[in-house]
Amino acid sequence: MSGHQKPVLLVAAVALVDADGRVLLAQRPQGKTFAGLWEFPGGKMEPGETPEETIIREVREELGIETKEACLAPLTFASHSYETFHLLMPLFICRRFWGTPQPKEGQTLKWVRPLQMRDYPMPPADPPLIPFLIDLL
Repeated sequence: MSGHQKPVLLVAAVALVDADGRVLLAQRPQGKTFAGLWEFPGGKMEPGETPEETIIREVREELGIETKEACLAPLTFASHSYETFHLLMPLFICRRFWGTPQPKEGQTLKWVRPLQMRDYPMPPADPPLIPFLIDLL
């Protein structure tokens, strides 16, 4: 073990599922870390926020849709050490939301079947989550 500890970054993410069993992926815009990679919508948890509140806020800001805590079910989580921080990311599943997701922050959106997700390059923490979605959907 090295003496210095990396900060743990808490990020909540959501697999939004449409009526056809496809999951929404968002491509990170240029200029951001991991630009061009595909990820589940979500974001950093603010102090005092629950993961569910983070997701509700983030999908409103990023996608212009509404959902409720009762519509979010915990599915699995990612625990991944990056160079400067350790990521802990609960992934929720959501089949009930209101509105059509719109790319509010310049990101590209795509509805993808879990079996096709391996064709989309993702940040290293995300691919281990795919089998859970394949099993579920």
